Amino acid sequence: MQQIPLPISVPGVPGFDEFVAGDNPQALQHVVALAAGLAGGPAVPRRFSMTYLWGPPGGGKSHLLAAAGAELQAAGARVIAVGPETPVPWPAVADAALLVLDDCEQLDEPRQQAAFTALVDAQTESVAVLAAGRLPPVDLSLRDDLRSRLGWGHVFALRPLSEAQVRATVRQAADRRGIFLGDEVMDFLMTRFPRDLTTLMGLVDHIDRYSMEQKRPVTLPLVRRMLADVPGVSP
Repeated sequence: MQQIPLPISVPGVPGFDEFVAGDNPQALQHVVALAAGLAGGPAVPRRFSMTYLWGPPGGGKSHLLAAAGAELQAAGARVIAVGPETPVPWPAVADAALLVLDDCEQLDEPRQQAAFTALVDAQTESVAVLAAGRLPPVDLSLRDDLRSRLGWGHVFALRPLSEAQVRATVRQAADRRGIFLGDEVMDFLMTRFPRDLTTLMGLVDHIDRYSMEQKRPVTLPLVRRMLADVPGVSP
């Protein structure tokens, strides 16, 4: 059987149009408005603001952070994106329009110091901050001064999509590709893989390519065969 080396991730940078708000319309509207205001160019005065998104995995926090950063970079603005994997020292925030800080709960001691310094500099330099973590600021196991600063501004709790919303979204994505996912296939995907859209949309992309490669309709046996044939796709 031919081996098809396909990455598990969805290609490209996620945008606001691909974000499924579900029960989180206020958070989406806020981040979209923030990015639109910051993308206005030099004519728009810069000002410091703090926005923090929190919730369990699969709620779309990283999606919104990435979409805001992509929007500003497309407009020619400088964006600094940092997190628990970013080597220290972190880049200076001067001349940036937006500082993006993801996975705050995972910051170790050196990166907590780097994050605190970055937030102080962002306030001094009138740079907007968009941060995210699994817990609300008050519950983060971080140094007190960093935890308090993360909660200074707008704080939004993101709730994951319900199973029905996830199913509907995945099916719509499949329909746009011209493939039909029956209940048997959907049940299999929902029980075998994490129920987050990043993973499931990647699977839809794999299924689409594999069914075209095999010139066969999408059935549960075909999906099972794909999981055996395509490296890196099995859960």
